[in-house]
Amino acid sequence: MTQYAEGITAEIVKEHGINDEEYAVILDRLGRAPNMVELGIFSVMWSEHCSYKSSRAHLGKFPTSGEKVIQGPGENAGVIDIGDGQACIFKMESHNHPSYIEPYQGAATGVGGILRDVFTMGARPVALMNALRFGAPDHAKTTHLVSGVVAGIGGYGNCVGVPTVGGETNFHAGYNGNILVNAMAVGLADTDNIFYARGAEPGQPIVYVGSKTGRDGIHGATMASAEFDDQSEEKRPTVQVGDPFVEKKLIEACLELMATDAIAAIQDMGAAGLTSSSVEMADKGGIGIHLDMDKVPQREANMSTYEMMLSESQERMLVIMKPGREDVAYDIFKKWELDVAVIGETTDTGRMVLTHKGETVCDIPVAPLADDAPKYERPYFPPEARAQLNAKDIAKPDHMGDILLKLMSSPDMASKAWIWKQYDRHVMADTAASSEDPSDAAIVRVHGTKKALAITTDCTPRYCFADPYEGGKQAVAEAWRNLTATGADPIAITDCLNFGNPEREEIMGQFVGCIEGMAEACDVLSFPVVSGNVSLYNETNGVAIPPTPAVGAVGLIPDMDQRAGFGGMAEGNILLVVGETEGAMGASVYLKEIEGREDGGAPLVDLKTEKAHGDFVRDQIRAGRLTACHDISDGGLACAAADMALASDCGIKLAHEPEADVPMHGFLFGEDQARYLIAAEKENAIAILQDAKAEEIPVQVVGLAGGAAITVNGAHPLELDRLRAAWEGWMPGLMDKLAEAAE
Repeated sequence: MTQYAEGITAEIVKEHGINDEEYAVILDRLGRAPNMVELGIFSVMWSEHCSYKSSRAHLGKFPTSGEKVIQGPGENAGVIDIGDGQACIFKMESHNHPSYIEPYQGAATGVGGILRDVFTMGARPVALMNALRFGAPDHAKTTHLVSGVVAGIGGYGNCVGVPTVGGETNFHAGYNGNILVNAMAVGLADTDNIFYARGAEPGQPIVYVGSKTGRDGIHGATMASAEFDDQSEEKRPTVQVGDPFVEKKLIEACLELMATDAIAAIQDMGAAGLTSSSVEMADKGGIGIHLDMDKVPQREANMSTYEMMLSESQERMLVIMKPGREDVAYDIFKKWELDVAVIGETTDTGRMVLTHKGETVCDIPVAPLADDAPKYERPYFPPEARAQLNAKDIAKPDHMGDILLKLMSSPDMASKAWIWKQYDRHVMADTAASSEDPSDAAIVRVHGTKKALAITTDCTPRYCFADPYEGGKQAVAEAWRNLTATGADPIAITDCLNFGNPEREEIMGQFVGCIEGMAEACDVLSFPVVSGNVSLYNETNGVAIPPTPAVGAVGLIPDMDQRAGFGGMAEGNILLVVGETEGAMGASVYLKEIEGREDGGAPLVDLKTEKAHGDFVRDQIRAGRLTACHDISDGGLACAAADMALASDCGIKLAHEPEADVPMHGFLFGEDQARYLIAAEKENAIAILQDAKAEEIPVQVVGLAGGAAITVNGAHPLELDRLRAAWEGWMPGLMDKLAEAAE
């Protein structure tokens, strides 16, 4: 007969997300039944969100080391070497479930949490990014969720004083019941002053710093590890509440403390709060911990140990100090008007011991909380491959200009200025290119140098749904391509793997396929994974989101004078395409918006070709031959040309050879990979073509810059003024519906 402590039942165990097999392991490791506090601790540490129990078996497929990797997965964030004794620290994480339930606070605390992951390692945050996926534009909740999420991101990031420099926003009915809010933060540190969660030894004081602990966010990690149903909005109490002004003070206080050589280990209190931060530092140090819960700063009366340990109140950190240095932390944090308290010490017992009101309320070994966390080899089957779809299989439309206008004013292609205008993009004064600037990646100067970081977020979920393996490859390849198009050397990626219920074999098949495709791309492109996050159970009433393995990537521009954007095209420039165009139309924007279909296989990604073409383009940028450069992705050549024309305020005369094997609509709208649209003055264009021939890189002249319209073979005109009005007008039109509803 299963053993339970007083007051605990089988139903209570189930409510904590622990199944019968997992509970049996707990009984075995403890030699007795857990009490409520211990059950809660096992619940959050063994949740999907904290333990990666369904994904760990496959995450090891990622390449995680490289010449410039200082710290790969396993710490708060990844760390790469950018030369001159400087490091870039970055990570991406999800805040999907909280943002659907309470969009403002869910998105805001997502920003706060990812900032803490970065500055807890000693970095000053210099940039924020986000990747947002909302439901269909006409869904009842979409405008409300967009408004709340964007306000939350802007409200937190703007107040904390870190620029939000870019991201991506997509709309699809597959996210109607479960939006995605993925936040990325990037920081800079000195390579000889990086801080880790590991490094603590027995006999060191444990210091709590930041805000007081409240009852917000309790069971947040567990909620993030479960799918939604019709009662999901009742989970509002599990959504945390953030304060960006406290976070700003916390950043400054932590960085000041980090300059004192008083820290042995440090960890932010993120998912699972005080539990995860203390357990992770103890586990990585191979030590035990003793916490006196009476000493935990509390903002609410009569809080129980269970509530304090599981609270996810924001703006809190846990620091293990070197003995005798506690006063250093007190002085700094009191100066910044933040709470600070010694709440315990490290031990040599290997156990987590908690006392409250004179009683021992928890006494469990640390190792099982981490090492014995369940690790599942979930069964899966790969989705059936969809057949490739070529432009020759689709009827040619009559007017290419009308098609281009419709694509550029569609939900995914239209301007998102309504969103990014709510973000402070230039605070700190080092943003060189952001959402408003014509560049494939955001560019942030490394202060006081000629170097800059190029940053991007990318994923094409419709490709991942059509073919997870090719879609996974493409997500990494496009991130690499976007960095390259600025002139940057791509260095490493972080990821946020968003999928449905892994207990369903088809969903696990999507997950495995995407990981294997991503891993291959990372290997061939020398683009390792240094940090990341897995977000599963993103579905409502059994309906899963499209597979969305979002990629955040960072590269280095060694010299700011040798960079590119796509807004510098000028009258008389020659337009060239680097790469082959075969008219791949499967899973394309054209197919969805013009044909009303979402079938066909994802475009194939040849990684060696990606690398060869990208290296060629980067060399041409650094040789100073390009006036503009843009990667070709969603919407194909025509949409890339439209972006370039709008950004440069200059028309383009495209030319399609009537006898070409690829029909005109395939030439214009096909989404073949490994391609770039570049603009150059005539003499430089000749030199580019000569270099391409010598290096056996396919480069084709496709047009000429000039005029006030986009044309094809002198016909199918689309005036720039008309294009701009439609492109800029879609998003405000959508959000006006929210205002009308409020009235």
